[in-house]
Amino acid sequence: MVSEVAVREWNLPGGPDGAERLSARAWAPTDAEPRWLAVLVHGYGEHIGRYEYVARYLCAAGAAVYGLDHRGHGRSSGERVLIEDFTDVVDDVHRVLLQARSAYRTLPLVLIGHSMGGLIAARYSQVHPEELAAVVLSGPVLGRWTAAAKALAAAEIPDAPIETDTLSRDPAVGADYTADELIWHGPFKVATLKALHTEMARVTADGPPGLPQLWVHGAADMLVPMSDTGMGIAAFAGDDFTARIFPGARHEVFNETNRDEVLDEVVRFARRFVPAE
Repeated sequence: MVSEVAVREWNLPGGPDGAERLSARAWAPTDAEPRWLAVLVHGYGEHIGRYEYVARYLCAAGAAVYGLDHRGHGRSSGERVLIEDFTDVVDDVHRVLLQARSAYRTLPLVLIGHSMGGLIAARYSQVHPEELAAVVLSGPVLGRWTAAAKALAAAEIPDAPIETDTLSRDPAVGADYTADELIWHGPFKVATLKALHTEMARVTADGPPGLPQLWVHGAADMLVPMSDTGMGIAAFAGDDFTARIFPGARHEVFNETNRDEVLDEVVRFARRFVPAE
């Protein structure tokens, strides 16, 4: 990776009448003009700051990178991890994507979503396909999510944190996750689980967005199992679809012991849409 990357942070208005605050971040290489755009969409309970390595890796590959903390996540305002309708979150992503587009008007844009962010990215690609060159889904919550269904079926939502060894084979990832005060370590919210179920149904019903798609997933992902995601992929995958499954990898393939191999797949895919010099 190159070390010369400029990082900018700012707040966007969000929510009803712009009363809420969305924390946004952008990374750009300083030694060359970017040749493509990437917008990162993070997962449940976490924040965009966990994607620093990913963003810098993509910058080294010629991208300018944008992302934001979802409402109720990270440094954004709102009740913690409460999402009552993912339509609103898709609108938030659209806000930061338009900021990226205003800075880089002609570059091809690849939307990259992980886990719950994969669901959001999939829905965004259905609602705003004209904004994107392609979409990348990492361990996406699509089709069904058994863990969420079990939590909803329980008489009381269990107040149990995510088992961090499901995230990565690298123990430092779990340790950092546990120590990160910007991550939500409490129970699911019922309204959020219901909204997830509704959004998965929307994506399944609307089908392929007519865009090139890359699906990356850890074969040993126990948090969002491939068997769950595969049900959604069957409905979402279009004619230009690539799947890359990584043996032994767990849920956070961008934080795995072979993360550079995973990110190289993303870069190779994205470069398909970058005009030749």
